[in-house]
Amino acid sequence: MYTKAGEKYFIVDAHIALWDAREANLRNVHGKQFIDCFYDYHRNLSPESEVWSYDEYVYYGGERLMKDLFEDGYVDHAIFQPALLGEFYKNGFGQTGEAFALAQSHPDLLTYNHCFDPRNGEQGLDDLRRDHEKMKFKGVKLYTAEWHGESRGWKLTDPWAYRYLEECERLGITNIHIHKGPTIRPLDRDAFDVADIDHVATDFQGLNFVVEHVGLPRLEDYCWIATQEPNVYGGLAVAMPFMHTRPRYFAQIMGELLYWVGEDRLFFSSDYAIWTPRWLVEAFVDFQIPEDMTEYAPLTVEAKKKILGLNAAKMYGIEVPAELRLPEEDAAPATGPRDPAAADVADSPLATV
Repeated sequence: MYTKAGEKYFIVDAHIALWDAREANLRNVHGKQFIDCFYDYHRNLSPESEVWSYDEYVYYGGERLMKDLFEDGYVDHAIFQPALLGEFYKNGFGQTGEAFALAQSHPDLLTYNHCFDPRNGEQGLDDLRRDHEKMKFKGVKLYTAEWHGESRGWKLTDPWAYRYLEECERLGITNIHIHKGPTIRPLDRDAFDVADIDHVATDFQGLNFVVEHVGLPRLEDYCWIATQEPNVYGGLAVAMPFMHTRPRYFAQIMGELLYWVGEDRLFFSSDYAIWTPRWLVEAFVDFQIPEDMTEYAPLTVEAKKKILGLNAAKMYGIEVPAELRLPEEDAAPATGPRDPAAADVADSPLATV
């Protein structure tokens, strides 16, 4: 919990990872390129006081994760969003086994989401069923630009992807997080395009599609899709550190998101360990859209509370202490994943067009 100026904030970090990019785990030069790109994001967008050494960065482990999030970072709950990248790392990049074990040890603090690749066909479907039987995860993180043999990406609209999404609906895996943000060397930029979100959000009304990184640099495309599709959400990882380096750019991002998507469908995400949550939480609570950017509405305390934790808590059924809920939530605390089929777009800025 974070407290500032008499206001208390329940913090859910909706996008964290536990990775291993040490030399012994590199399969080829692309694994080195990938972690080096991550490190460039980290050191170029973080305050100088928050920059780690490279050796710390390539593998930090569960003990440090727990300290950075829950002791130092104000986080009340966090959600693992792993990326496998088996073509680049011998034992995978995101350490799914280690992350799941950590979540099992701290279920009050951590939620484990899994991952899949539809190019694995029937065997991958069997693996998804087996892993869900063991782990009971509510969400998955998908990396549509991940390499697989000769393939350098896939789309949510691919026939095999539909098979996997259908299986997610059947199993009750309702929260589909997809990396739709900046490219990461050596992955291909166009494989992260947001266009396929529109199609699947319409066809799978029982699933929540969380567009990680709010589609950057395709923010406008994302906003036009999300305003029409009430089961499309936005994760703010990558956008948030621009509070430090490009505050007016961040104000523009938030202003557009609040106008088109609204404060109820955005999630705070540190993308740990690309960035640490402590300084992001502090900066976001203090942040205001500049007064001269008059086309944008103010960023209210209530909106900040929703974005910093209450929205993700509602989607994942995370219990929020009564004193940290908003008044309208006291009568109806979160009980599980949201039902997008019951939503409408009456409040959309396009509703009266």
